[in-house]
Amino acid sequence: MKRLKAESRILGIDDGPFVKHQSKETLVVGVMFRGGAYLDGLLSTQVRVDGDDATEKLSSMISRSKFCGGLYCILIDGIALGGFNVIDIQTLRKQTGVPVICVIRRKPDIRNILRVLDRIGMGHKRALIEKLGEPRLWRKIWYQCFGIDTAGAEKVLALTCTRSEVPEPIRVAHIIASGIVTGESKGRA
Repeated sequence: MKRLKAESRILGIDDGPFVKHQSKETLVVGVMFRGGAYLDGLLSTQVRVDGDDATEKLSSMISRSKFCGGLYCILIDGIALGGFNVIDIQTLRKQTGVPVICVIRRKPDIRNILRVLDRIGMGHKRALIEKLGEPRLWRKIWYQCFGIDTAGAEKVLALTCTRSEVPEPIRVAHIIASGIVTGESKGRA
């Protein structure tokens, strides 16, 4: 793996808001940052709400980008986009060749999430969540990673958490996605 530098390219990904039971797709924004300091590029795609295409869409968005070759790490706001469109981060890592870190503001209740998936007929997505194991706490945020060890993941978090508890690439992706979808950004990443 490459050595992490102050200006290593880090991609932050978040989805835009959507209306449950009405929206078929939602916007996904990726922002390329140089460390946690400045925005270097912007990527976007759409995923189906509660669908099964998040991994494929992210992989395609990243792989076709001019930034892919110099990308150090991918940061994603949680394990799912568009509701329960669960990302297979192991497959995303294999397809892009880039380590993946899922960042979560509050510790998820994994057992409850699995029960909900079963109840709503999406039990086939359980394995994608179970294979990641329990999230780890770093400062005030939780994370899960693949393709990078915990020490490396925490170095990436330390580099990118420059203006809030959430890594700057995810925070900016959230602002952009919500601003595009609703006309004005609001809320926290």
